[in-house]
Amino acid sequence: MREAARSGCPINMAVEAFGDRWSLLVLRDVMFGNRRHFRELLAGSEEKIASNILADRLRRLTAAGLLTRDHARPGQRAAYSLTEAAIQLVPVLTELGAWGIRHRATTPRLRVRAELLANGGPEMQAQFMDELREIHLGHPAKPATRPRATERLASAHASLSSD
Repeated sequence: MREAARSGCPINMAVEAFGDRWSLLVLRDVMFGNRRHFRELLAGSEEKIASNILADRLRRLTAAGLLTRDHARPGQRAAYSLTEAAIQLVPVLTELGAWGIRHRATTPRLRVRAELLANGGPEMQAQFMDELREIHLGHPAKPATRPRATERLASAHASLSSD
């Protein structure tokens, strides 16, 4: 059963949905790392999230309508997908990353995607969001006139991963 909201303030409601640090990091890993299964999220966590915390945050994000979980049969791995509400967080996470770059010590490998999205502006963010809709919601692909945003982000991150 969900707890009552502390208030109807839009900022409070957003914070209650995804405001703790682990929830944002899980959304980041699904969104930018295309990690869709529990084990991928656990193994790929830069911050070394504990399995019980990950399980709790996946439940919370699903209950909040930011992730969906497919119904896997016994022996199959359940996949998590972003919802439209989560995809619409791309500009928010882009700004949060840009703020982190400006005001905190970051490493090149871990900031490269935030830089690309921030420097690409609303056009690249919209392209990335459309590609997330293809991947997570099954929307038809839009014709690509340039390299895909997901490919550019992955390539930039991979190029610095050996550092």
